[in-house]
Amino acid sequence: MGFDVQSFQEDVLDASQHGPVVVDFWAPWCGPCRVLGPVIEKLAHEQADKWTLAKVNSDQFQAEAMQYGVRGIPSVKMFYKGDVIDEFTGALPEPAIRQWLEKALPGETKELMMEVESLLDEGNLTDARVRLERILELEPTNPAAAGHMAALVALEDPERALQLADMAVTGEPRFVQIAEAVRTLLALTHEPFPEGAGANTYARAVHALYAGNPDAAIQDLIEVLKTDRYYGDDAARKLGVAIFTLLGPAHPVSTRHRRTFDMWLY
Repeated sequence: MGFDVQSFQEDVLDASQHGPVVVDFWAPWCGPCRVLGPVIEKLAHEQADKWTLAKVNSDQFQAEAMQYGVRGIPSVKMFYKGDVIDEFTGALPEPAIRQWLEKALPGETKELMMEVESLLDEGNLTDARVRLERILELEPTNPAAAGHMAALVALEDPERALQLADMAVTGEPRFVQIAEAVRTLLALTHEPFPEGAGANTYARAVHALYAGNPDAAIQDLIEVLKTDRYYGDDAARKLGVAIFTLLGPAHPVSTRHRRTFDMWLY
């Protein structure tokens, strides 16, 4: 089986529409390339059902090497649906390449998570939630799915949200932040609320939040900050930050109120 590319468009970009293509940018004069080549070809034969290998001579395909940012060789890039989804440079040992492949290769959960991120950016929580449930069926401890789902169910199912938060803290930092925000929100929205000048407004904010109106909740929390800055051991600030974290910076409520909210903290 030959791996040498004849047409970059057909052998890489078009082929990647049907499955992952691992592209090995190399050159005949490159010593490390001669070390990496046999290893990656061996893995390509072994894992032929998962991905295909395309060896691209960077001397012959200089325009493509420049287009995809090849600055040193060997340079290995995984193409999927026309895009580079992961890469490494240098002659890695076989165990390291196997680990890279395991992490980089797309699968159902990875594709679903890409859809989730897009749907959340669009504000389509219903469809995002359907996909998150599917990911958690396939991978019950997936930290990214757990973090997103914890944020979505925090108000309606606190017990599940806390369980999901415990799984989310094993993921990347943003999901750790979501987990902490869920815990903070649930800890600060249970009656009775602390006494103080801001108590009634704070209670109104919590009720608005549970009624599905975060905009009104944040406005009331801003009023608490104006009238009783440190009400309830800084409860208004802590709850507001948790709400903004769960909504995300692009949410209309965040873009509308975060600057004003922050202004009243100082």
